[in-house]
Formats: sequence, structure tokens, C-alpha cells
Amino acid sequence: MISDPITQGLASAWQHLDGALQQDAQHLECDVLIVGSGAGGGMCAQVLAEAGLAVILVEQGPLKSSQDFKLQERYAYPDLYQESAARKTKDKAIRIFQGRCVGGSTTVNWTTSLRTPEPTLQHWQQHWGLSPLSGAALAPYFAKAEQMLNIQPWLNHNPNNALLAKGCEKLNWSYQSIPRNVKQCWDLGYCGMGCPTNAKQSMLVTAIPAALNAGARILSRFSVERLLIKQQQLQGASLQALDAKLRPSGITVTVRARQVVLAAGAIGSPAVLLRSKVPDPYQLVGKRTFLHPSVMSGALFTQTVNSHQGAPQSVYSDHFVWQDGAEGECGYKMEVPPVHPILLATTLSGFGHFHQQLMARYPHLQVTIALLRDGFHPDSPGGTVQLREDGSPVLDYPLHEFMWRGARRALLSMAELQFAAGARRVFPLHEQARLYRSWSEAKQAIASLPMQALATRLASAHVMGGCAMGGDERSSLVDHQGQYRWLSGLTVIDGSVFPTSLGANPQLTIYALALRNAELLVKRLRG
Repeated sequence: MISDPITQGLASAWQHLDGALQQDAQHLECDVLIVGSGAGGGMCAQVLAEAGLAVILVEQGPLKSSQDFKLQERYAYPDLYQESAARKTKDKAIRIFQGRCVGGSTTVNWTTSLRTPEPTLQHWQQHWGLSPLSGAALAPYFAKAEQMLNIQPWLNHNPNNALLAKGCEKLNWSYQSIPRNVKQCWDLGYCGMGCPTNAKQSMLVTAIPAALNAGARILSRFSVERLLIKQQQLQGASLQALDAKLRPSGITVTVRARQVVLAAGAIGSPAVLLRSKVPDPYQLVGKRTFLHPSVMSGALFTQTVNSHQGAPQSVYSDHFVWQDGAEGECGYKMEVPPVHPILLATTLSGFGHFHQQLMARYPHLQVTIALLRDGFHPDSPGGTVQLREDGSPVLDYPLHEFMWRGARRALLSMAELQFAAGARRVFPLHEQARLYRSWSEAKQAIASLPMQALATRLASAHVMGGCAMGGDERSSLVDHQGQYRWLSGLTVIDGSVFPTSLGANPQLTIYALALRNAELLVKRLRG
């Protein structure tokens, strides 16, 4: 039987308050209130609680554990994801995958754990005044996170990933094995639905249990409606209890805190600040939000691929990420996603008989994705987090010609790679594309496809920015420690502080920054 640290902890001395069971208004107090339980909030909770501070960790989603993970999309998406894995940008052009459960996106991600690329850190130092964040300065925090979460390269590549490697070898393109945060992994391939064996070393089974064992309290199914501010001093937050379907119940819980750590992610953190009407003299909250918008290419092989089985991501290629330099044309990183039926059916372009035919060949389908590196060029300003009438957030992310040029080059690269790997047919995910029989045919067709929103399929699982850090108050909301410039008592520790995207999957960067900035916060609170 699989040991479940969540069930065991709840049966012992853990302090957990479930908003769906809350019947009365309540007033709580702590040293630090942490909003969000993903990579930033979870890691921060462990550091602060083990330092002896009274910590309350609040999460909008439910507290689920390995016993709840059924490896079925119909349960996982509504239970564990923002908007049932159907969150989209304002114009519906980009689908956004974000976790909404205790552990945040770390509970449902595909375990890829990469350090911040050196060109990204150099760009931040040169253009954003972040001289303290050099590769050498961050190296101890990367190493600590890798040790805590058992992050190591994964060398057992499933056919989906092996075909990416094969194509790169044929074309003499560079590629590497992906480090994963797993321990005694069963290689099931269902990481995106929650790990049923607790092999994934997410915040759910590592940092959060450590924080709760050290005396932290966790509140699940609570939404932070607004921060409590008095004379430019942050005093806590007003929370709204949510019912079992995550609808507001009308019951309010007030938390008073010496310090608030905002770690609700690059859409959630700006949303809290916007609802709270925080001081923002340069109107920066929610601006420069980045996605690594990803284009996709499907390929049919003679042999069975079964892309839903085995570690979801174990190979990547950075061959085109920095080819024109950090400030040059839009670079892109190539990876593969796991291909599960609902995810595939709702992402595929086309309809009717064509769509049905592709679904019927599901076992032979391989998919490659290219993550466009946004935010480094003046023509790639990202998007803006806004509030709907009900206070919920939406990301307005217009796509400009700079990004579309990158999207076309990426579709060409993926088609070339897939044919080099032995594909019989290649299908760029675009409403006007079809199955192409050769690289020359695909090359000619892709060159003429209109690169337009809603025609070109786009998705993202990486949301960054919106509360940018930097050295200049006119262009950044927080400093390199995450301290909000215009409010005392507020620190932001999550991916929203990135001034650009990363050009790499973000979870390990968030872990390292959270370790660093949580330690600095402990020193400030004790000082």
C-alpha cells in the first residue's frame, strides 16, 4: 500500500481548515500569511515555519492526496486545475494550464526541473538591474532545491521523447535529457493528473508536510478577496470561504499578519493586488505577463508510440532558443507533451471526419511542442492581467508579428524534425493545415499558413511576470528580494516576479528564488 503523508498528517496534529466546511466567520492571527501553495508558497512555508515563525498557508483549491488521484482526466481537470483546465486568454487564443489545489501547479506538472538559463540571468542583470541574481549567486539555492526534491536527469525515454531525440540526432541538432523531481518513479505517464504513488516530489508531499510538521496551518478552499491595508502598512487579508464546487459561500475569515507573502502565481498574485487597489504609481501591476506561448505539431508513425505512457518529458532541445541572442529574433525550446485523449481531442484543430480519423490513430501519434521565448525583445511585451466584473482574473495577451514569426519558424523546425525521426505524416496544429506526406510538402505549406490568433493552436503551462522585480521603481514592482516597493509588509515570492519569461520550464527557478528570498525574509523579520 502506498504511504500517504497527507492522510497521515491530517490524522495527527496538522492544523487544516477547509473552507467548504466553514460555518462561521473567524479571525486568525499569524506572523506570516502565505497566499498560494505552489512552488513559491510551498517552499516559502517550509523555510518560515522551520525558522519558528507562525505561518498560515492559504490555497484557493482543495486539499487532495494520492488517494484521490484516479488517473482519469474527467476527475483531474475539474478537481486540480484552474477553470477545469479550460482557462484561456481574453481572446480565447491561448489555452492556459495552471494548478488549483494544494501544491498548486507542482501537483499536476510534468516534473521538468531546469535551472534558469545563463542568458536569461545575464539579460536580467544588464537590463533589469538584478545584479545580485547571477548564476554563481543562485547556484547554492539551485543545488539545495535539487537535493531536497531529488532532481536528477531521467534517462529512460519513452517513444514520444525518444523520437524527439532521434530527430535531433538525424539533423545534428543539440538535445539533452531532462532532470525530474521524482523519487522511485513508477514511470506511469499520468503526472498531469496528480501522482498516485507520491513519487513526484511536489510541494504537496515535500515542503508543505514539512511546514505543517513544524506548526504551520493550512487553509484550503479559501479565496483571498483583498489585502488589509492601513496607512501604507499591510496588516493581513480578508478571505472568502468556498464551497465544495469552489463557489463563494458568503463566510469571511480575516487573517491578521505581520507579513504577507503573495505566492498565488502570475495571474493570481496580480489579481489579488488589483482587487486590493494597492498603491501602484507607475501602473505596473499585471503588466508584462508572459506565457512561453507554445505551438504544436502532430506526427503519425508506422510504429506504436503510445505517448500517454512513460515519463511525460525527458528530452528537450535548446538548439533554437538562443540562436539569435537573447535580444534577437524569437527563440523557441522544443519538448514533447504527454498525449491523453481529452487533452488531445480538445486541442486538435479540425473537426468532423478529419478529427475522428486523427483520434482513431491516437496510439501512433507523436506530438512536439515549441515554447516561444517572450519578453526579451521590445516587440514582445507580453500580456496584462485584468479583472472581470466578478473580480476574477483574465489575461489579455495580444500576439504581435514578432511572436508570429517565431511561431512559423517553430512549426517548420518541428515538421522537419518529425520527418527526420521517421514520421509518415505531419500535421501542424493550425485550422488550415492538413496531413503532409513529406518535409518539402510541409515546408511549402507552413510557409503560407496565416499566423493568426484562433487559427494557429496555442497553449501554455508557464505563466510568468505581472509583478516584475528589478532595480528601477519605474519599471519594477518589487526588488530582488521580492519586497513590494509601495507597501510595507508585502513580499512577492512566485513566478510573477520574473521580468521576462525564462526560456526554460519555471518550477526550479521558482524553488531557488523562494529558498533565497524566504531566508532573507526570516532575517528581516528577526532583525
